[in-house]
Amino acid sequence: MQISGSTAFYAGLSTVQTGQNRVDQAAGEIANNTIERSATSQSSEIQADRLRAVDRSQQSDVAASMVEMAQGKIQLQLGVKVAKASDEMLGTLIDTFA
Repeated sequence: MQISGSTAFYAGLSTVQTGQNRVDQAAGEIANNTIERSATSQSSEIQADRLRAVDRSQQSDVAASMVEMAQGKIQLQLGVKVAKASDEMLGTLIDTFA
């Protein structure tokens, strides 16, 4: 009898990787927005008025990125739970004492 890899286990690992990528991408977007805002903060009054509208949209982008990062964290945690549950079930499905 040949036992192949558990598809649930690999699905959990894939979910972990996807969640980690999501967190990394959202964190990068937050860092980029922070750097852009600090670089543009050293401007004249006329430019400052125009940039205030841009700052509002960037704040919403940061908020969206924070939500995305939280979703990635939850996705990662759920992937770990799926992989762990699949690993534990393998030992209960096979009678190792027979």
